[in-house]
Amino acid sequence: MSKRDVDNYLKGVGEPQRSTLQKLRVDLEKILPGAEQKISYGLPTFFIDESPIAGFGAFKKHCSYFPFSGSVLCKLEEEISGYGHTKSSLHFSTSKSLPIDLLKKLVKERQRQIK
Repeated sequence: MSKRDVDNYLKGVGEPQRSTLQKLRVDLEKILPGAEQKISYGLPTFFIDESPIAGFGAFKKHCSYFPFSGSVLCKLEEEISGYGHTKSSLHFSTSKSLPIDLLKKLVKERQRQIK
């Protein structure tokens, strides 16, 4: 699976989620230049050196960010206090992407864990 598969995933998502997730994707491309994009577990996912770093998905009433670790979100509890979440997914509005500063912190924590 490839970046084209991520394009196809987004084409299949209705508005406003498509625009919201497209912005998230662009922000992740800025944070993770050179990362491989592909579908993993049915979700668009950014990989570095075969390790999943960040994923996202559209759902009926929200969009989700997936750090591919059950311990990333608990490390950033203060930063994510305004969002719904589970142990392994952060839920956000269908019409407003996550702030890039929060994305940077999420990615940095995941990369720290991998190393």
